[in-house]
Amino acid sequence: MRWTWFLLAGLVAVLLSACADIQNRPKQSAGTVVGAGLGALAGSQIGSGSGQLAATAIGTLLGAWAGSEVGKSLDRADRLAASQATHNALEYTPTGAATTWRNPDTSHAGSVTPLRTYQAGGRDCRDFEQTLFIDGEAETVRSTACRQPDGTWRVQG
Repeated sequence: MRWTWFLLAGLVAVLLSACADIQNRPKQSAGTVVGAGLGALAGSQIGSGSGQLAATAIGTLLGAWAGSEVGKSLDRADRLAASQATHNALEYTPTGAATTWRNPDTSHAGSVTPLRTYQAGGRDCRDFEQTLFIDGEAETVRSTACRQPDGTWRVQG
């Protein structure tokens, strides 16, 4: 139980440092906060009781780190292009085919590939893989998105 509090204290420190530095490095700070949120969501789906709390804390810390690394390099135009490509891939692209994007100003690029389409809880869902190419290095993440009642897609974690 004592280590759980240690993890939570670390989480608070990471989030506070991201918020405090938002003026100097807005992309990295935003990535940290978004990554922490997604990591917390993913971690909360694991275990139960105090194990679930620990998984949420660990997921938050790992998500904050990953989001910070991605946020260092992605600007607003990159995020908009990636978001549009993700929407198009989920909405229109057949399983196994990639939707790509590229920002000519930064040379950053990426792809989104639906891996599986299925129904869960009466909703359409798609597992997908998103790859970002930043400064010659690739970063790949797998996620799931489900269609909401209003027709939009929501990433599940």
